[in-house]
Amino acid sequence: QRPDAREGNLIMAALPTLIPETRFSDASLALARGVKVFFFDVDGILTDGSLWFSESGETLKRFNTLDGHGLKLLQRVGVTPVVISGRDSAALRNRLAALGIVNAVLGTEDKLPAADQLLNQWGLTWSDAAAMGDDWPDLPLLRRARLACVPQMGHPDVRAIANYVPVADAGAGAVRECCDLVLTARGDYAGLLTEAGQ
Repeated sequence: QRPDAREGNLIMAALPTLIPETRFSDASLALARGVKVFFFDVDGILTDGSLWFSESGETLKRFNTLDGHGLKLLQRVGVTPVVISGRDSAALRNRLAALGIVNAVLGTEDKLPAADQLLNQWGLTWSDAAAMGDDWPDLPLLRRARLACVPQMGHPDVRAIANYVPVADAGAGAVRECCDLVLTARGDYAGLLTEAGQ
């Protein structure tokens, strides 16, 4: 027998409140609060940095669904994710399309001009930007962004300039953790969590 609407409402009212488990320092939250655009590298950020090649020479990449959902959540609250990568591949383009990420500059090692052009186009400055990278080509973006995120497995000299180093590994939730930081700083995280648990 199906419960009537009143019983269903009682069941919903009995659900425990979801309390965010993620915790960030006040300093990290202060930096993340003003982020409107977030620049991401791919290899060593959205992936664990491994490159797999098929017999035909096709590049294969492994992506993490936690990271993908974090990028979708950023878009939901009006933060623009941008991917700038020195590599280009069908696997990457398919993943970006699946996530609805339309702002991507692929196949460029010189990342700063691409980022500057997008910021100028949107009327933003580096004080509105976060960046996440792991190696020397990412340094120009990381040094200018208000929030510089580098995974633990990033190059030591790059990690040294980070103001946030996620606990999770690259390609295994590090991007999601940085997305959660921005969502928390903006005051959006708790509401999104509650909505997801309805």
